[in-house]
Amino acid sequence: MEYENLKLENQLCFPVYAASRLITREYQPLLDKLGITYPQYLVLMVLWENDRLQVNDISKKLILNTNTITPLLKRMEKQGLVIRKRSEKDERSVLIQLTKKGLALKAEASLIPGELIKRFSDSDLKTKDLVMLKEYLNSIISFLSK
Repeated sequence: MEYENLKLENQLCFPVYAASRLITREYQPLLDKLGITYPQYLVLMVLWENDRLQVNDISKKLILNTNTITPLLKRMEKQGLVIRKRSEKDERSVLIQLTKKGLALKAEASLIPGELIKRFSDSDLKTKDLVMLKEYLNSIISFLSK
């Protein structure tokens, strides 16, 4: 008995997973220059938009569990990128705030998207195709996040 629906080539999840890993790999040399990992980059982008957020808010924005993000934030604190402190209003809540060092990375990191676009320009992919793909993926994320 053959199961066509179990072939890797027939799965939606595999190309999404593989593309994610390969795109992250493209980011890595650029992030290495900043001394950060891709997950740290994501946290920093959230904080560059809105500094001083609760751990829960960062977790929701990145679609990560707090038990995944907490060790990441602790490492970032040791690197001097963020400060973690208990909320004065609610001691159960931990606030995350950028340090001067974390804020200073923003200028360097702002060059990363342009560098990635340059890398894609060497392919047959057009910018409009990438924008459309991002919109499709956002629709899937929105649907699955309900």
